[in-house]
Amino acid sequence: MNALLVAVVVMVIFYVAYRFYGTYISIKIFELNPNRVTPAHEFQDNVDFVPTNKNVLFGHHFTSIAGAAPIVGPAIAVIWGWVPALLWIVFGTIFLGAVHDFGSLVVSLRYKGRSVGDITEKLIGPRAKFLFMLIIFFALTIVIAVFALVIASLFMANPSTVFPIFLEIPLAIALGFLVYKKGKKTTIPAIIAVIILYFSIWAGLHLPFHMPALFGSELMTWIVVLLVYCYIASILPVWTLLQPRDYLNSHQLFVGLGLMALGLVVARPQIVAPAFNASPSGAPSMLPFLFITIACGAISGFHSLVSSGTTVKQLNVETDAKRIGYGGMIAEGVLALFAVLACTAGFASKADWAIHYASWDAAQGLAAKVGAFVNGGASFLNAYGIPAELAQAIIAVIVISFAATTLDSATRIQRYVISEISETIKLKPLTNRYSATLVAVVTAFLLSMINGGKGGLILWPLFGVVNQLLAALALLVITVYLYRRAKSVKYTLLPMIFMMIMTGWAMVINLQNYINQGDILLTVLGAIIFILEIWMIFEAWFVWRKNKIGNIGFKR
Repeated sequence: MNALLVAVVVMVIFYVAYRFYGTYISIKIFELNPNRVTPAHEFQDNVDFVPTNKNVLFGHHFTSIAGAAPIVGPAIAVIWGWVPALLWIVFGTIFLGAVHDFGSLVVSLRYKGRSVGDITEKLIGPRAKFLFMLIIFFALTIVIAVFALVIASLFMANPSTVFPIFLEIPLAIALGFLVYKKGKKTTIPAIIAVIILYFSIWAGLHLPFHMPALFGSELMTWIVVLLVYCYIASILPVWTLLQPRDYLNSHQLFVGLGLMALGLVVARPQIVAPAFNASPSGAPSMLPFLFITIACGAISGFHSLVSSGTTVKQLNVETDAKRIGYGGMIAEGVLALFAVLACTAGFASKADWAIHYASWDAAQGLAAKVGAFVNGGASFLNAYGIPAELAQAIIAVIVISFAATTLDSATRIQRYVISEISETIKLKPLTNRYSATLVAVVTAFLLSMINGGKGGLILWPLFGVVNQLLAALALLVITVYLYRRAKSVKYTLLPMIFMMIMTGWAMVINLQNYINQGDILLTVLGAIIFILEIWMIFEAWFVWRKNKIGNIGFKR
């Protein structure tokens, strides 16, 4: 199968879905109203609540939800064949992921910018809220610890990427200053900044940087530096660093995807991977783990935290939610599409692909995940003359940039979560942004310290299922919201049921494996999370039975 043909067909499907299904959901189901005051205006403080141009906010939202996950997830999942991976990316994005992200954003808008976890109290009950918030805190702690490790490892493996990645920080600060303090338009400064960033990738090849082992090892030193950066980025006003950096990163990615697309047009490579590969060596069963592995490439619970965490507090007009919420996930589906093509058509032959995907153990390591995408994507750029070393550096910088946006966004969202939990349990000292961020960073650091910086990997086997569980629970909250307003719930209920079944199925299999392996920690934590899921479902069921429809306003 020709990769260019696949890309064109999928892109057309995504456009049609956004144009028609996204519009239907936004108008008929959620009834977006451009005249309704958004939290960004109602609570504007120029720190977290900042009314933002929809183009800038799209860049922030897209890069925050994307991260490295829509690359590494599909890069593993193609081991079961490119057809099932691509089908789930397309239909999962359109009917599950985009609806989930968009619904989380709209529900949060209607509840004064509160997080989906916090809103659970009003829609289902206080116990359900506390259960949800605990699951979120657990998941985000793992995300921060593991993504700090991922970026540190990538810096060590690709020292030429350090210079262009850190150059993004002063460029982002300068862009934020020009836009918010000098009133400049974003277009020209952003174009200049992206040109500088791409030039810096070439410069980085001649300026490799290795971090000295100030905290016992280079890895641990990088983790400390990254967590300190996260603390600073989280407490700063969102317009000074986080928002403009994500905006620049989005343009950097779009240029990178454009370069890869050009390579597809020039080379017109054939997909060398098998269409179906039902029983790869050592791999778990495709059902249900395909839906867990691809994660952000189709649907991810982390997205609901971004939608109802940072994005909702910056939305200028309610009708922008369709483009940012639904459209942001469609854009992520495009990124996942290119990840699939890079890992199936970026190899010279079927034999080369088979070596990389010889077994589950060979395909699922971090180096293998990132390496397949970097090498495959670089091969598209090579097709029209970009040198191999520079092409690989461009793709590697894109991967690290997205991992960095996930890291600092996750830290800021964890700060919100800690503040909301502290409000619930009346722990006032932890409700301000300085102390809440400190807790977020310190807990991730303590987890990282185990095993010389790799502590997050101990709990990482739980994250895939927990992340998809968050998606199911967010869809549950959105469904109850629609139900209590006498709206049609089938557009969120059916995706919710599907995700509940898949995550529950996967969790049971994982628990059996943990027990057989004698892994007490993962067994206990997995069982606790599974019980919390069932408990929250019952809480929602009781609300459903009562059929409470009416005024459920939220006072802030």
